[in-house]
Amino acid sequence: MRTHVVARKTHKWLSLFIGLQVVIWSLSGLYMTAVHLDIIHGDHLVREPPVRPANVLELRDPVAVTALNGATSARLAWVRDAPVYVLPGDAGEKVVDATSGNPVAPPSEAEIRSIATSTHTGSENIASAALITEIPGEIRGREPPLWRVEFDHWNKPTLYFSPTTGELVTRRHELWRIFDFVWMMHIMDYWTRDNVNNPLIRVFTWGALLVALSGAWLLLYSFPRKKKKAVRG
Repeated sequence: MRTHVVARKTHKWLSLFIGLQVVIWSLSGLYMTAVHLDIIHGDHLVREPPVRPANVLELRDPVAVTALNGATSARLAWVRDAPVYVLPGDAGEKVVDATSGNPVAPPSEAEIRSIATSTHTGSENIASAALITEIPGEIRGREPPLWRVEFDHWNKPTLYFSPTTGELVTRRHELWRIFDFVWMMHIMDYWTRDNVNNPLIRVFTWGALLVALSGAWLLLYSFPRKKKKAVRG
C-alpha cells in the first residue's frame, strides 16, 4: 500500500474516533472561558456574614469545654446572635453556649428560612427548604445532614446550611451545574469529576496528537511535485 494511502486512512479513522471529543473539548472550553469564574462560584448570590466581636472575658475556657465534652477541638461560632463553641465528634457536631457551656438547640426550619432570606442577595421567595440526609452529587464530599434551601428563580440559587449552627456551607446554581457537567466532559472523568490525569483523557490526548501528526503527514502529499525533465540525447 502506498504511503499516501496509509496517511489518508490513518488520519480519517483517527479523526472519526477522536474528533467528537475534540469538539467537546472546544465547546466545554468555550463555556468555561465565557462565564466568569466568580459567577460560577456564586459569590454574587450571598452576603458576607457580619463581623461580630466577642468579649473574651465572658467566654468559658475553650480547652476546658472541649475536655468536658470529650471533644478534641473547638471553634467559635454564632447562633441566634450568641457566641457558641462548635465541638466536632464521632456522632456529629455538638454546639454549646460559649458563656455558660450549656447545649444549644439547633435552628428550626423557620430560623433556617430566615437565615437563608437574609443571606441571599436576591429578592425571590423561597421555593423549598428541606433537611436532607442524602448528599446530592453537586455537593459531593459534604457530610449529611444539611439544610437545602432553593429560591424561586430561573437560575435556581440553592444554599446549603449547617443543621447545628445555621452557618452557610456552600451554594449552587444552574450556571454552576452546567459548568460541573462541561468540566466532567472536558476532563473525561465521568465518576468523581476531579481527576484531570485519568487514563481516558491520556488516551484521547495522545490520539489528538496523532490526528495532528497524521494530518501533517497527509499534507506533505498535497503539494504538487515537479516532474523531472527527460534528458535528451
